Amino acid sequence: MASAPFFPSLEAESRRVDSLLCVGLDPSLELSVDDVFPRMRDVIDAASAYACAFKPNAAFYEARGLAGWMALKQVIAHAQAAGKPVILDAKRGDIANTAEAYAAACFDALGADAVTMNPLLGGDTVACFARPDKGVFVLCHTSNPGATDLQEQEVGGRPLFELLAEKVRGWNRSGNLGLVVGATYPGQLERVRAITPGQWILLPGVGAQGGDLEASLEAGLDAEASRLLVNVSRAVCGARDPGAAAREFRDRINAVRRRPRQARPAVGAASLRDDVALGLHALGAVRFGEFTLKSGKKSPIYIDLRLLVSDPSLMGKVARLFQEMLAPLTYHRIAAIPYGGLPIGQAVALATGRPLLYPRREAKEYGTKKLIEGAFSAGETVVVLDDLVTTGGSKLEALEPLVQAGLKVTDVAVLVDRGQGGARELAAHGLTLHAALTLGEILESLVRHGRITETVRAEVHAALAGA
Repeated sequence: MASAPFFPSLEAESRRVDSLLCVGLDPSLELSVDDVFPRMRDVIDAASAYACAFKPNAAFYEARGLAGWMALKQVIAHAQAAGKPVILDAKRGDIANTAEAYAAACFDALGADAVTMNPLLGGDTVACFARPDKGVFVLCHTSNPGATDLQEQEVGGRPLFELLAEKVRGWNRSGNLGLVVGATYPGQLERVRAITPGQWILLPGVGAQGGDLEASLEAGLDAEASRLLVNVSRAVCGARDPGAAAREFRDRINAVRRRPRQARPAVGAASLRDDVALGLHALGAVRFGEFTLKSGKKSPIYIDLRLLVSDPSLMGKVARLFQEMLAPLTYHRIAAIPYGGLPIGQAVALATGRPLLYPRREAKEYGTKKLIEGAFSAGETVVVLDDLVTTGGSKLEALEPLVQAGLKVTDVAVLVDRGQGGARELAAHGLTLHAALTLGEILESLVRHGRITETVRAEVHAALAGA
């Protein structure tokens, strides 16, 4: 292909043929080396009308020695002659001049437009492959059963695959990096999409590996129903009629893309919000029964989010929810409201890398007698963070010292919105409320997973409506 940047070229071809299908060109090892290029040529010719890209896996050519490498170069050139971007699935990864040599082999010697790579050696390795006119798909969560052995292990309270997704988002300054997430893990795919809403994701595992195509599309499509490159290898490459097989997959993909977004089912049990809602209930932070509130009123639900300090794993998930929620906002610091918001604020500060401060409930009677703990400068913007919002009055009271100190406050973020007018009251004072979870969403999760009945949910809604 021409030296145009890879991802714009991929996007243009995707629009031209109205497809997100990528066909994997993986010749069976039963084929003689002389038959490899003719067979792959026929697959390319038959599937080109329905695919926006092709992806030869280097292993099936390397296994055949020098003749296999020559066949691979022919396959890449033939696909490009058909106007298709070619991703070399090589999963390379090394350091310094060795990585540069691998990149030269993939891009210069073989002529591929993009490559898959292993990021375990870090950002400097990725940089060796990230040429301005080439694409790199970085392994994030693979499709094999052993993916959970390492990729889901927690590092600092977060699964490794999420940290990888965030790293790639940060490295993607030139817009030439994508991610690889397997179709056999739609819940993890949903989380990666939330972390990297605008990047291309290469989706292996559909077809012979048993990945759920529809569930993966629901989880991985971006806001424009695009930027999810669905790879199908053996189910097309090995089909009796590759063209018909490619057309069938293209049409199945497009059927999901064209559904109204509100009609798309949630991925469900694997979602991070479900995890937090179920975790709060298991911890006892959300309880049902008959409780007397501070106001003296009776309530069928009691929320005590201060219990979060006793569950570091759940606190880590809460921090990730806040991280996703705060990502679109522009701010310098986090201002956590004591006492319920303070431990959450610390976790969110660690997850986001943003400095934390907090307004004191009362001024110190000694030393500096200051009302705000933490370093800051007047004129900076802060996001006010707390655990729960009911009416909003306590938030207005707590942020007053921040405003008096010259800080700008336009956003308030909470873990749970009880839905009792807090957003309206804050909006009346020029503030926007952001809630990681609404009480309604928590109740929905608990009903869906059998933790409470529909009757209990109805009782809570009725009690809140009459409050």
